[in-house]
Amino acid sequence: MIGSLDRNRPGSANEALAVLRCISCGSRLQPQSNALNCIDCGRTYPNLNGVFRFVDAEQYAGSFGFQWHVHARTQLDTADSHRSDQDFRERTGFTPEDLAGKLVLDVGCGMGRFADIATRWGARVIGIDLSLACEVAARNLADRDATFLQADVFKLPFAPESFDVIYSIGVLHHTPDCERAFKALPGLLKPGGQIAIWLYSGYNKWYRMSDVYRKVTRRLPPQLLHKLCYGVVPLYGAHQVLKKIPLVGRPASSALALAVPMAFHRDPEWRILDTFDWYSPWYQSKHTYEEVFRWFESCGLENLRVINKPIAVRGQRPVRSAHPERKDQGEMSQCVA
Repeated sequence: MIGSLDRNRPGSANEALAVLRCISCGSRLQPQSNALNCIDCGRTYPNLNGVFRFVDAEQYAGSFGFQWHVHARTQLDTADSHRSDQDFRERTGFTPEDLAGKLVLDVGCGMGRFADIATRWGARVIGIDLSLACEVAARNLADRDATFLQADVFKLPFAPESFDVIYSIGVLHHTPDCERAFKALPGLLKPGGQIAIWLYSGYNKWYRMSDVYRKVTRRLPPQLLHKLCYGVVPLYGAHQVLKKIPLVGRPASSALALAVPMAFHRDPEWRILDTFDWYSPWYQSKHTYEEVFRWFESCGLENLRVINKPIAVRGQRPVRSAHPERKDQGEMSQCVA
């Protein structure tokens, strides 16, 4: 749908054109010759492979472009699996009623795993990703009310107060500055709009050895690292054998898991994907509820909620009062800046 933005078309494609802005001067954009052109400064944003580009390169997110092209449909729900639906609920606290009929921004959409859920629930979704995964999302959800862009969270191409709902699941901690990435988002919410994020937890230190390994693994060619991740298939079997040994088996399995952190999904393809996802990113920060709550509060967000799966927090932009001097408006502006 993104490949044919038109103000006369219904749904997310029409709304995307209405809320998109030039990242150079902030002016409106208009479709012209398979591109979007700024009406004031003339900057052009080309359409390549069905996705408009607001960045020139994947920058630090290249591994994600690789992984979502390889695992283009691994995490999409099927008639037999509803794992993504469950994860979406546990990491945002949203229900179908929260999203139905809403304009939603998916920050770090990947191959469209959670946009798939949101559109099934009746949302009109605009998804952005720094990596080429946005191309996969556009293909996977070509028949949905969803529009995808390649864009940078630190330079988002949207007008203020554009979205009813914003979510970012497992993405912001892969940026150079997770706090600054989060604070780029609340100003895009309409008054009364809701935002939910899920980040890696800093409470449990099981990942310490993987942080050591990542100094090397993140520098490996993605193709090589992906092949190495197939080692988790027999390693998973070793854990299952160890756990059956009386007395020493479970402690030995735990020690092995600390020495070589890996994903433990029963599905081997998910296991390989999630292990690659853990070892490949250039940036990977971990966080606590205390610091994330401070981010939300500094942006003037209210009705803060802790969601089921750490670290997951949800908040709401205050409904604008009739008084322009209201404090929360100033706080929101400072947050965006």
